[in-house]
Amino acid sequence: MGFPMDLSKKIGVKIPQVLLPNRSIDLTRWAVIACDQFTSQPEYWEQVDAFVGDAPSTLRMILPEVWLHSPDVQDRIQATQQAMREYLQVGIFDAHDGFVLVEREHSSQTQTGLMVALDLETYDYNKGSQTLIRATEGTILDRLPPRMQVRRGAPLELPHILVLYDDPQFKVLEKVLEAKTRLPLCYDFELMFGSGHLQGRLVAEPELVSSVLSELAALIEPSAFAATYQLKEGTPPLLFAMGDGNHSLATAKAVWEELKPSVGMDHPARYALVEIVNLHDPAITFEAIHRVLFNVQADFLQQLENAFAPDIQFICGLTFEQLTKAVLQQDAHTQRIGCIMGSDLVLIELTNPSHNLPVGSLQEYLDKYLASHPETRIDYVHGDDTMRELSARSGNIGFFLPPISKDSFFKTVIVDGALPRKTFSMGHAKDKRFYMECRCING
Repeated sequence: MGFPMDLSKKIGVKIPQVLLPNRSIDLTRWAVIACDQFTSQPEYWEQVDAFVGDAPSTLRMILPEVWLHSPDVQDRIQATQQAMREYLQVGIFDAHDGFVLVEREHSSQTQTGLMVALDLETYDYNKGSQTLIRATEGTILDRLPPRMQVRRGAPLELPHILVLYDDPQFKVLEKVLEAKTRLPLCYDFELMFGSGHLQGRLVAEPELVSSVLSELAALIEPSAFAATYQLKEGTPPLLFAMGDGNHSLATAKAVWEELKPSVGMDHPARYALVEIVNLHDPAITFEAIHRVLFNVQADFLQQLENAFAPDIQFICGLTFEQLTKAVLQQDAHTQRIGCIMGSDLVLIELTNPSHNLPVGSLQEYLDKYLASHPETRIDYVHGDDTMRELSARSGNIGFFLPPISKDSFFKTVIVDGALPRKTFSMGHAKDKRFYMECRCING
């Protein structure tokens, strides 16, 4: 299935050939959660292994990152690639040319996405990238080599990558959803361990494919793009921003760069299968990640004030409820950060911030402080109660941060580049993407 090459290059999207398990496969055992989840809970993955048993499963084709540093990691990597080859040989897969409309029910909501192949030539994970696809948090290069070993030489890819696009009017999937009931059903089943329900439908009708591609292209039409984000016309457009799986897509890019000189540009490894999801999908939620410092010097706040003076003020005497309310109600002229030291609660206001987000202004300072105070360590904490409990302990200090808003997300990535690490979290572990679709990448 084809579409105009100029449009393909413009939006970096290719219609994939998706491999799905045939109807004889138990899909609840086939689909397993993203490999980067439950990395401190080997018992979860042991439970998955016991549940899957001898049934065909994506578990056999991935390396859960809980085992990434195990002594037998090389054997595990070889076993994943051998399983891929065996599954291809015995005919487990059926091939489907087209997008796949994915509906995932979890936590009482339904998240809607579309499986597409993204052109890795339009992606750059390095700081300062101006490509169509960009990382939203800093890519830790040391994390790539072991992941590259898993992908290098593998005949298949299995994505857990979620990529966001900014479509507040919900135009990209409008016609697809209108036609949903007539689209061929690819799968429809319950995920393991109460992780929700997964349904997929093939989107192959030329009219629907064309609609998706045209609406994606419309998002980066120069004048509309500039107006949407209050930018100068001609600013390099951002169409896709990483949601989950940044290091997985970076791995695919790094392996493609290795291969490119020997295989040429017309090779399946040039593309990566991902699920694109509208940033404004109601099921997409951004949760803040707070900071807690351990073993902090008593004069920390004085040093903080000196670093930001004169563009900083402290407001004391607030209750925890008043503090968090003030942080969550950011205004256009200042950035507010909650600070907790034992029983002391302080609202920090930055009146001339250097970053578009409070977390960026704070993290820049914390990085410098940690570099000059090796006795102090930092933790990134989910949940208000956990942050408050840790911050109440002697020698600790916690920072309550607001979640990033959907309305400012894309503009922040465009203006500031990749966000500070641990800026946001998308949902809970059990709600993360499950492996379902596969795609050949070895030519």
